[in-house]
Amino acid sequence: MAESKKQNEWLEWGKAIIIAVILAFLLRTFVFATSIVEGESMHPALEDGERIVFNKLIYIISEPARGDIIIIQHPQKNYVKRIIGLPNETIEMRDHTLFIDGVKQDSTFVNEYDELLTGNFGPIEIPEDSYFVMGDNRAISKDSRNGLGFIDRSDIIGRSEFVIYPFSEWQKTR
Repeated sequence: MAESKKQNEWLEWGKAIIIAVILAFLLRTFVFATSIVEGESMHPALEDGERIVFNKLIYIISEPARGDIIIIQHPQKNYVKRIIGLPNETIEMRDHTLFIDGVKQDSTFVNEYDELLTGNFGPIEIPEDSYFVMGDNRAISKDSRNGLGFIDRSDIIGRSEFVIYPFSEWQKTR
């Protein structure tokens, strides 16, 4: 009888472990994933080498919004950038000031120095189902202005939620 009880206990532990592994796999595949920030283009919001958790499910149930820090799937590598312009908007940088559809925008996530280093461009009309992205460290960022171009909706694979490494830097990324 003790032998039977021990076998049942092992069976229950085995079931629990299998369920946990399947659940972790499903969460990792369809809901959350991690990425490592490469480079300084998102400084000060994100630093080189930080590991972030991004939400893969969010854009299935909602649309990307201005200010979201997103993960962009690109053939060579994935990029982490901030959404600045939305589909069908006209974006322009004039005299160190961002205008969207002719309305001056306050850039709360870019410091004044980086704003001064952002050159004039536009006006540029963003196509349907595309986004205009920039790094917060605009002086060195490869983004929609200089190499990435407009970002197709289908290339956005998630929204950054948390910095999880290094442990001393745990924080929400929005």
